[in-house]
Amino acid sequence: SVDSSLGGLSRSSTVASLDTDSTKSSGQSNSNSDTCAEFRVKYVGAIEKLKYNESKSLEGPLDLINYIDVAQQDGKLPFVPGEEEFIMGVSKYGIKVSTSDQYDVLHRHALYLIVRMVCYDDGLGAGKSLLALKTTDAASEECSLWVYQCNSLEQAQAICKVLSTAFDSVLMSEKS
Repeated sequence: SVDSSLGGLSRSSTVASLDTDSTKSSGQSNSNSDTCAEFRVKYVGAIEKLKYNESKSLEGPLDLINYIDVAQQDGKLPFVPGEEEFIMGVSKYGIKVSTSDQYDVLHRHALYLIVRMVCYDDGLGAGKSLLALKTTDAASEECSLWVYQCNSLEQAQAICKVLSTAFDSVLMSEKS
């Protein structure tokens, strides 16, 4: 039997989430906060320009995961990304996703427009993890979901961690 190794873990048990509304700060200051951490990811797809009332229901990490699941089942988002790998750079300015030669920028997500970030196992059994970003526009009337595939949950959690450190350093520098 295949599933005995899973030990009855539900997908939600592997969720790591970053809620940017939180005011908790780990208090670690990183003098070198301009550094950009880079990760190789694949791009699954996006659901753009969700109206405000739709995006209001996407508050918690599980809401986001369920929404993406349904979108995949409805064919609005693919289950599996394209072959091409992209470089996701995370810095205190936000996230930049560019081609592996770094000539073309696929997406830019400004730090202040990222509302939430969730990483979780994609449930397809190959050990891949999805990283979902919820961003808003400057007028915050609409939000978008961006879904990337990471090589592992560890990689996805590392991206969440770097991003959360970026938020902390920006919040710290605003206070000082």
